[in-house]
Order: sequence, then C-alpha cells, then structure tokens
Amino acid sequence: MNVIIIEDEKPSARRLQRQLNSLEIHAETLLHSVEEAIDWFNNNPHPDLIFLDIQLSDGLSFEIFEAVEIKSAVIFTTAYDEYALKAFKLNSIDYLLKPIDDDDLAQAVEKYSVRLPKKQAVTLDFNDIKNLLVNPIERDYKKRFSVKVGQHLKLINIEDIECIYSENKGTYAYTNTGRNYLLDTTLDQLENDLEPDIFFRTSRKFYININAIKDIISYTNSRLQIKLQHYKDQEIIVARERVKDFKNWLE
Repeated sequence: MNVIIIEDEKPSARRLQRQLNSLEIHAETLLHSVEEAIDWFNNNPHPDLIFLDIQLSDGLSFEIFEAVEIKSAVIFTTAYDEYALKAFKLNSIDYLLKPIDDDDLAQAVEKYSVRLPKKQAVTLDFNDIKNLLVNPIERDYKKRFSVKVGQHLKLINIEDIECIYSENKGTYAYTNTGRNYLLDTTLDQLENDLEPDIFFRTSRKFYININAIKDIISYTNSRLQIKLQHYKDQEIIVARERVKDFKNWLE
C-alpha cells in the first residue's frame, strides 16, 4: 500500500508515521503544506491512501484538490471537530481527531482495506467540502455544569468559569468568584463539549477561558505563561507544541 501523510506539524506527522509503522504500513512521504503537496502531486504517482490534515500552515487542504485532480482514498485528520465531520465521513474513508488513538487508526485503515480495492479512486465533492470548511455547521456546546455542594446541586454557568484543571485525579472548575468545584468528568472528555473559541487547552492539565486572561508572559523554552483574573493557585503554562495554536486562537 502506497501511503503519504500531509500534516503541517512535523512532530504530529512523525508520530502518525510511527503509528502506521506499527500496523506494518510505511508512509515514506511526509508533506507539510498546501504548496508542497501540490508540487508533489504534480510530479509523482498518486498514492493509494492519503492521511490529510484539514488545516495546513499555508491554507486549508481543499486547496490541494482545487489545483490537482487527486485519485486517492483519503482519511482526514483534524484537531477541530466543529467542522461537519459527518459529511466528510460520507465522502472519505474516515476522519480521525487528534491526538490520534491507535485503535481508531487501526479501524480507519481496516475500513480502507475492506471497503475499497487497492488503487480504487474515491470521488470527493470538494466544493461541498470547501463550503463546509468555510461555513462549519453550528453546534451546541456546554452552557453549564451541575456540581454537588454538600447535599445540594449547584449550577455553574460556563461563562463564569476562568479555567478547568486536573489535580490529584480530579477535574475542577475555578470560577470568577474564587471558588473551586469538582466536576464529574475529565479534561479529555470535555474536548468536544467546550466551545473552542472560548476555551483553549494550554497543556494536559488546563483549559482556560479567553475572557479570563489578564496577562501573557514569555516563559522558558519558547513557552508562554498565562495570568488569569483571579486564579493564582498554580502556574498556567502553554506547552511549547501548543504555542502556535494558542496564538492563532487569540486572533
């Protein structure tokens, strides 16, 4: 099977390459931008299968298909589930949300093996995909949490939360009133519930509310330190691999 990876973040591309190697699938070609991909497709035989990031450093990946007629199966990879991923699923083999789970990857490859003979082309309507990327379907995000306080249940509105963090195997919401509340969930489970324009995951330990940011300070090893309006219990550091996404999120 001839496979290529198109992913702008090189560490993510190499990680996916290693995951595929464990499935005895070898992706020798790693491409990192729209421009690089277009040039490669114009000068090389097209692969059987493409692992395709939706948002690349120099544009959205549908631009590749506007410039070149691609005759390959596609598995989308993305960190942004606010797009109409079900529509992609109808037209492509599958989509995978980052960070890509090994089992999900294996299932997606199995779908390709079962549903498509090798080198059979997939017809993708990229005009529809373009419209969906530019105008993602609106979805409902979590508006409040119910938490237990003694013998009572208390409702916490999402806009009152400065940050959500994990500590000692628990997940806590810190509000603008200076209170911590234990949540019955994990940070990973919240990934699809929090509005991405409002909340950003700075590290494995923290989500922060953009409206609660008081200051942003340069930190060691190309990281950033975040100061919130009221929360001061722990340092909030934007991990180095998330700094680029964080700056884009601020805009």
